Amino acid sequence: MNAFIGDWHALLILLIAGVIPNQIWRMLGLMVGGEIDEGSELLVWVRAVATAILAGVIAQILVQPPGALASVPGWLRYGAVAAGFVVFLVTRRSTLAGVVCGEFVMLAGKWWIG
Repeated sequence: MNAFIGDWHALLILLIAGVIPNQIWRMLGLMVGGEIDEGSELLVWVRAVATAILAGVIAQILVQPPGALASVPGWLRYGAVAAGFVVFLVTRRSTLAGVVCGEFVMLAGKWWIG
């Protein structure tokens, strides 16, 4: 059993330092967020800011790709994003379908060009 679990000290530290503090904030968010109207101006603004930050990160990764993504040609990166976006729209805004499609296009294109 010890070989399966590995170093139990590391798992205990992960539980104490990572999971427990995160769960406290999640539970507080559930308690406070349950009373907030989803159509309120504050929540609409927060959603808009989060979307803008995500769009900025995606744009930066496309224009200045980090690490191994830099070896992928620009036309393939942009094509994968476009294909993922089209599938996202066709599947009635399914984020999972869009991401899977974009990833598939990226991997297939990289395999095809060698």
